[in-house]
Formats: sequence, structure tokens, C-alpha cells
Amino acid sequence: MILPATRLAKAEIARRLGVRRQTLFDLIAERQPVTPARALRLEKLFGTEAEFWLDLQRAYDLRRLAAQMAEELAGIVAL
Repeated sequence: MILPATRLAKAEIARRLGVRRQTLFDLIAERQPVTPARALRLEKLFGTEAEFWLDLQRAYDLRRLAAQMAEELAGIVAL
């Protein structure tokens, strides 16, 4: 996850989001997903729509899964 440019330290961003610092670090490192609840918190803090954050997560999930399923998907013949 990429955070919008801000002069705030990550610890302050975590505090304002109401999450632990480690949670924020895990989100940034892509070790935890952006859930609907987290998307709403990000929307409130940064003024970006929750759907934006969820769309980013969905796109990331699809790319990862497509790579993991590449062999299996290669065996499916399109109609």
C-alpha cells in the first residue's frame, strides 16, 4: 500500500487512523490487506473514497492470484 504524501510520521498516521503502528507498517509492506473498515479509516484521514482503497486491494489480490494460478488457468480453454 502506498500512502499519500504527508509530513506526518507513520506513527502519527497510525494514531490518527486508530490502529497500531505495526498494523500500519504491515499494510504498507503488503502483509495485511486493506479491509472495508480500514478503507473507511483511510477515507476519513486522507479524504479519498473508501472504494479507491478497496479497488487497489482488489487489483493487488487479482494480480497475485493470477500469478499463483497461472499453470491451472493455462489449462482452461476459452469458449
